[in-house]
Amino acid sequence: MHVALSHLPHGPEFRFVDDLDELVAGKSGSARYAVRGDEAFLAGHFPGAPLMPGVLLIEALAQLGGVIAQSDPAIPPLRNLRLSAVQGAKITGSAVPGETLLMHASVLGRLGALIQIEGQAWVGEKLVLTTRLTLGGD
Repeated sequence: MHVALSHLPHGPEFRFVDDLDELVAGKSGSARYAVRGDEAFLAGHFPGAPLMPGVLLIEALAQLGGVIAQSDPAIPPLRNLRLSAVQGAKITGSAVPGETLLMHASVLGRLGALIQIEGQAWVGEKLVLTTRLTLGGD
């Protein structure tokens, strides 16, 4: 596991970033999450045809954005960093057990304790999510 991932505040049951493929500290990064099939949320979404919910695709990008933002060596990490807003999310697909979600996120800007993130997610060559997120902390 990449050392930057150790700063995620989430417990292992709610982490949607398995590994960082690229990290430009404080600027951008790429990561992946493998949908294993044993995740608790898949039992009900949907029985017999499980797929990763769109809101969890957004959460995965928010987690990647947080890792990127908190890795900036020139800015102290924020406490209690949370997803504050979602803008323009377009969910055009999902990931099912056995597939890997590939993500890329960039920090667009900061204003005090608010961080604007832009991100995309793919399964293979298929784009499944584009969005802008705002993270906020103390």
